[in-house]
Amino acid sequence: MKTFDVTLLLDGKSAVQRVRANSADEAKAMVAAEGALVIKIKACQQWGGRAKPFPLTLFIQELVALLEAGLVVVEAIEALYESCRDEMQRQVLQMLLQKLYQGCQLSQALAAQPLLFPALLVSTVASSEQTGQLATALTRFQFYEKRIEILRKRIRSTLLYPCVVLSVGGLIMFFLLGFIIPRFSVVFAGMKDPSASAQFIVWWGKLVEQQGLILLVITLFASTGLVFLLRSQLIKKALMGVLMRIPQLKMQFELTVLVRFYRTLGLLLQGGMPAVDAISMTGSLLPADYRPRLAGVLNEVRAGKAISQTLDCYQLTTPVAARLLAVGERGGELPAMCERIAAFYDESLERAIETFSKVFEPLLMLIVGGMVGLVVFLLYMPIFEMAGSLS
Repeated sequence: MKTFDVTLLLDGKSAVQRVRANSADEAKAMVAAEGALVIKIKACQQWGGRAKPFPLTLFIQELVALLEAGLVVVEAIEALYESCRDEMQRQVLQMLLQKLYQGCQLSQALAAQPLLFPALLVSTVASSEQTGQLATALTRFQFYEKRIEILRKRIRSTLLYPCVVLSVGGLIMFFLLGFIIPRFSVVFAGMKDPSASAQFIVWWGKLVEQQGLILLVITLFASTGLVFLLRSQLIKKALMGVLMRIPQLKMQFELTVLVRFYRTLGLLLQGGMPAVDAISMTGSLLPADYRPRLAGVLNEVRAGKAISQTLDCYQLTTPVAARLLAVGERGGELPAMCERIAAFYDESLERAIETFSKVFEPLLMLIVGGMVGLVVFLLYMPIFEMAGSLS
């Protein structure tokens, strides 16, 4: 969403109101709905960083509490609007209220702001509106978001340690090569019969002394270019393709995809959505490589084939999950079984991430320490030789 400064005329007085909307036309319609005459609309420049995001988790939590207390949807959102002090959040709540006052359902009001409310939340609310269990559906969605966020944070924290170690190791190497070795090269320059390590130190010291500024500029440009390359989607896709050649990493990546797939499918089925529609919506959350397989699953399910057999044929499950799905289909507990499968995969991922941390982190420390130790060894070898010749 964007921020607009709207100059308006209300009750014969001119004023400026700041509005959050997806477009200038939407901002004009919001102000005009309050009975004001719009004179001018200007988009605000977002200096000093990004705008404060809408607290979706807090919004759902407070809405559930009010609904469970006996308030209807309109009353609950009115209460949130009156208690809110943040101007941007008040604009979002005001837009929801306007849609509700016009006779729209809550799912339609949420769908009008797709940048703030995800499609999965809209579908969950829409399916619950038919059964009258909105609070229960929102609670399930909140649990879903919490589990996905826990998994996301776990993966990020696992990757953070290698990044920190590599960054610190790079800074140490930069300090040794840029400052320490040139100082030692002055000492070793006067040796009569320098060893190979002393010759390298002297050569590197002269290179830094003569071309130090150029080397620094090249290093900065190389570091900046590496950061931009790693943020490029093409490079990320290429790196992912290389990593997926490792069988263990490929298996854990597939488990991550299956966790989200089954948790989302279970959430939609518990809300009362038909299986075909639930599978179709879940497909939008899968990586592009999985979508052709999901299209085949949809065709088979529409033809009347069992979901467990179809997912097994298109390799969107594991032998254990396929048996659990078959049991859920026979007992009419397919939504609960999908959630149980997601929990089972969650535990497997936790064990895999823990094993990865125990093995990879010491190995990375050994590699970085070995590189720093090699430079230190090159520095001290000529000193030992000089001490031996003096003795």
